[in-house]
Amino acid sequence: MSTERPDNDVTTTRRRSPLVAASVAAAVLLAGGGGAYWAATAADGGDDTRSTASGGGSTPPPLALDDAGTPTAPPREGIAPGEPDPHGGRLVYRASGKLPDGPEKAAVQRAGGTVTAAEVTRLAKALGLSGIPQSEATYWKVGSDGDGSGPVLRVNKQAPGSWTFTRYGSGSTDNCKKGAVCSVAPDGSGQPVDEKTAKAAAAPVLKAAGQGDAALDAHQLMGSARVVNADPVVDGLPTYGWATGIQVGPDGQVTGGAGKLKALEKGAAYPVIGAAEALKRLNAAQPPAGEIGGCASPAPLSDGVSCGAKTGAERPATTVTVTKAVFGLAVHTTGGEQLLVPSWIFSVRPAGGTGDTVTQVAVDPEYLKREPVPGTSPDGGGTARARAVQSYSADGRTLAVTFWGGVCSTYTASARADGDTVRVAVEERRAEPGKVCVMIAKELTRTVTLERPLDGRKVVDEASGSVVPRA
Repeated sequence: MSTERPDNDVTTTRRRSPLVAASVAAAVLLAGGGGAYWAATAADGGDDTRSTASGGGSTPPPLALDDAGTPTAPPREGIAPGEPDPHGGRLVYRASGKLPDGPEKAAVQRAGGTVTAAEVTRLAKALGLSGIPQSEATYWKVGSDGDGSGPVLRVNKQAPGSWTFTRYGSGSTDNCKKGAVCSVAPDGSGQPVDEKTAKAAAAPVLKAAGQGDAALDAHQLMGSARVVNADPVVDGLPTYGWATGIQVGPDGQVTGGAGKLKALEKGAAYPVIGAAEALKRLNAAQPPAGEIGGCASPAPLSDGVSCGAKTGAERPATTVTVTKAVFGLAVHTTGGEQLLVPSWIFSVRPAGGTGDTVTQVAVDPEYLKREPVPGTSPDGGGTARARAVQSYSADGRTLAVTFWGGVCSTYTASARADGDTVRVAVEERRAEPGKVCVMIAKELTRTVTLERPLDGRKVVDEASGSVVPRA
């Protein structure tokens, strides 16, 4: 065994997945006081489960989810999934109208195998890149070397084939030869193209990525670039968390993008619950108000309530209105493998807040094999504890691990090689006694330097023993 070296650099990231509801699924538009809704039968593949896991039988195998079907994307700014709101008590979701039943069953979707050079070439061509894909440890690469200023595409070899593209690299162009065309990133000026132009520019890339029929949203702007967010329709159902984002510059060129390249395959089909039952389970999964990582002592908060102290009376629940329910597929993991799971996708609106999305697994609980990953575990010393690692990314020897943590604590990451596995751990050092602690959770990232590139090895969370999914 060997121990890897932690880096000193720290980054903090927040991710948010867009949702564009497709009209091909069972859906409902909820109006206050009314029960009117529309619904269409979702494609569930009939009686054909076509799953190697099901062994061809009529009863599907148990579905083990790493996150135990935890709801995703909470509608509260700065609050982590599964964490309580320190100022509003627990969340209670309430539908403003009648909820639909949805289909009788639906299949999971998986991306298996490895990405081929031909698949990478197809995507590279759509992005305007020429050249043969080069194999670089765990990913394919097409594009500029040299000073690093030109366009480059990277595609992970392992399914689902996550890819990133940038037209303008970070390298210097000082050594550009006379007469050559240098790649210089735009300065951010110029007017963004209109939505129609942006969608037209993104279309060939989406087709090459196998998402030509995806539902598109081009409202988002990043400076002078317009972003086309594409949520694919899979087996006739809308998806959440499997999106592709394409950036289009003022000149109508695709300047960047990210998504997944490997095609999905239908797995076992499971009986599913209706939206009303899913909403009940969503509410049951909301924890009561309590401590969020980083509160080391009963130091007073700004409202006079001690962090972690009991007030003698529970705070009132925060009601969140469900305005729309769509039956679809949402991303979860099993053994670190990403897959799309039949889910109810709820559009929600907190009182006085903006709209957001939360999902709840729709697979009948009878078929769920729940293996929850603990959020934290004490180390016995009372001064430090482990944090569960949510995902990782790798670039050469650099391994970045992502987790949820508190704002009043400090965190360090470590990794050790164990055969064909890299075991990672995140240690939380709690705030010193007497320090004021605000109960807000953030998504954090820490990096470690490996002795050699990951090169196909599994990443395992030391605290839980679970395989960590790739971001």
